[in-house]
Amino acid sequence: MKILIAEDDKLSRTFLLNFLRAYGDCDTADNGMETLDKYMEAFKRGEPYDMMCLDIMMPKVDGLMVLKLIRELEARHHVEAQKQAKIIMMTAIADMEYVDQAFELGCDAYASKPIEMQQVQEVMLDLGLIN
Repeated sequence: MKILIAEDDKLSRTFLLNFLRAYGDCDTADNGMETLDKYMEAFKRGEPYDMMCLDIMMPKVDGLMVLKLIRELEARHHVEAQKQAKIIMMTAIADMEYVDQAFELGCDAYASKPIEMQQVQEVMLDLGLIN
C-alpha cells in the first residue's frame, strides 16, 4: 500500500509515519502545496496513493482545498470509486462544520487529534485497506 501523510506538525507527522510504515510505503508532506505536488507526481507516474492522512489545518493550502482538488482530479480522469485514494481527514478542530464539509467534499473517514492508533487501524479496516 502507498500512503501519504500530510501533516504540518512534525511530532504528529513522525508519530503517524512510524505507525503506518508497518502497512506500506509512506511519504510525508508538511503543507498543502507539497501534498498536492506529491499527489500529482504519483498520479502522473501511474502510482497513485492508496491512502492519505490529511490534516485539515495546514499552511499554504488547507486540507479541505487539497481534498477538493484531489477529488476533482479523480473525477476528471474518471478514476473508479474503488480506485480513488482513501482519505482520512485529521484535525484537532472540534468544529463539526469542518468535518461535515470534509465529508461533502469526499473524504472517507475522520479522526480527531490527538490521534489514537487504534482508531486509525479501525478506520483502515472499515475502508478495506487492511485485514
